[in-house]
Formats: sequence, structure tokens, C-alpha cells
Amino acid sequence: MKLTDMKCTEFITELKGPAPVPGGGGASALVGAIGMSLGNMVGSLTVGKKKYQDVSDKIKSLMEKAENIIEELISLVDKDAEAFEPLSKAYGLPKGEERDIIMEDALKRASEVPLIIMEKCCEAIEVIEGFAKYGSIIALSDAGVAAVCAKAALTGAALNIYINAKSMKNRDFADAINEKADSMIKEYGNRADKVYEEVAERIR
Repeated sequence: MKLTDMKCTEFITELKGPAPVPGGGGASALVGAIGMSLGNMVGSLTVGKKKYQDVSDKIKSLMEKAENIIEELISLVDKDAEAFEPLSKAYGLPKGEERDIIMEDALKRASEVPLIIMEKCCEAIEVIEGFAKYGSIIALSDAGVAAVCAKAALTGAALNIYINAKSMKNRDFADAINEKADSMIKEYGNRADKVYEEVAERIR
């Protein structure tokens, strides 16, 4: 069964168990999808309201982007598990040159999905900014929660990159993906914080 076909309670049971997947990467993707879904809810509560008629087209455009991001993040829950499986097996191989080669390839593959998760979370934060700016005031708190979730997913996925990069022999590649992760956190983590702060100020 695909992880994303599980009930919430089933997924949580798997997550808290001893199996290596689902793990932090899949959980981050799911949290990102939840955050983007909350953002989309803001749009759903805004479209069709007379008060927000002037921004209706903007909201509809944001909702379309949100739907694509949600779909992609959900698919990344299972893709992360698939990408981690070869690495999990590589750790069980006897030490030697062959293991090192297999391990290096597996570490790179296991880092690719978290990097994509981060990129999608950055896109989500951009969309959430729009929902917070143009969306219905009655759902403004949800835009704030969406930003919190998106940042959590962003920084969570980064940890999966860092831990894999630390074990890589190719330090140039490791440094490059670490720098990508750092850059996204610096820019989009701050942007998510700004959404949260502005929402909190407006609703208190």
C-alpha cells in the first residue's frame, strides 16, 4: 500500500514504528501538503464573496498553483520512501570499495527528493503570501498556520539533506546541496516568518 493511501492513523502508526520509512522526509512532504491545503482553504473561503470580487482572479490563480503544489508534495511522500530504500540496504552491506560506491550513489539519490520537497515548499510559501494578502479576513489565521507548516516542512526536509551530505565522499557535491538548502531556508524561512508575524499582528 502506498503511504498516501493510508488513513491518518495508519500513517502515524507507521511513522512512530521502527521501520526506516516513512521518516522525516515523507513527514516533511506531508506537512508541506497540509500547509498548502490550508492556504487553499483561504482561497475557497474568499472566491465568490462580493467583498473580495476585485481580487477574485488573483485568488483563483493562487488556488490553481496551490492544487499543483499539493499534488506534487503528496506524491513526494512515497517518492521519499522509495529513494531512501537503496540507502537503507547499502548500510547493511559489508565494508569495502563496492559498498562505498553503492553508498555514495544511494546518498545522492536519497538527497534528491528532500531537495525537491524544499523547492515545492518555497513555491508554497510564495502562494501563501498571496493568500495572506488577498484572502478573506475570516480565514487569515489559516494563512498563518499554512506559513508555519510550510516553513516546518522546508526546514525538516533540509535536515534530510544535511545528514546525507555529511556521509558523502564527494565533498563538492555535498557542499553544493547544503548551500542550496541553506539558501532556501534563509530566503523562504524568513518569508514564512514574515507572513506569520503579519497575520498575528492583524488578528490580535
